[in-house]
Amino acid sequence: MFSSYLTLGFEHILDPGGLDHVLFIAVLTAPFLIKDWKKVLILVTAFTIGHSVTLALAAMNVIVINAQLVEILIAASIVITALINILDKGSQKMLPRYATASIFGLIHGLGFSNFFRSILGKDDIILPLLSFNIGVELAQIIIVICILVFSYVLVQKLKMNRTVWLWLISIPVAVYAVKLILERI
Repeated sequence: MFSSYLTLGFEHILDPGGLDHVLFIAVLTAPFLIKDWKKVLILVTAFTIGHSVTLALAAMNVIVINAQLVEILIAASIVITALINILDKGSQKMLPRYATASIFGLIHGLGFSNFFRSILGKDDIILPLLSFNIGVELAQIIIVICILVFSYVLVQKLKMNRTVWLWLISIPVAVYAVKLILERI
C-alpha cells in the first residue's frame, strides 16, 4: 500500500495532463538561485503541508467544495505567484513566500481530494496520506532541482539578468494560467 500511494503522489505532481502543479512549483522556485536550495525546499514543504491538510480534511468529508471552483482557484494561485515574481522583482522575503505557499497548498490539496477519497475507500487515512505526500514532495524536489539548475545556467553561467529570467518564466506561466482560468469558468 505504501508504495502504491507514494507512486500516486509522485505521478500526481508530474502528470503531463495536469501541468498546474509543475507550473506552480516552477514559478515558486524561479526567484531563487541554486545556493538558496534549503530555502526553496522549506518553501516547497510548506506547500506540501498545506496540500496534505486539505487533502486529509476533504478525504474525511470534513471539507466539501465545488471541484470547478477549486480548479479555478488553483489556476489563480499560479497567476498570483507569477505576478508576485514579476511585480516584486524576485524578492526573497521568506515569511510572505512561506505563507503564500502554505495557503496555495491548501487550495491545491482540494484539487485531488475527490479522487483520493474515492481510491481510499474505507482504508485508514494515515499511511496513504503520508506515503502520497512523500511522493508529492519527491516529485516537487525534482521540479525544484530542474528550475534551480536551469536558473544556474542562465543567470550565473550565461549572465542573464535575474529580472529577465523571472519574466521569461513567470510571464508565459501567468498567461497559460489565465487561459486555464478562462477554460474552467
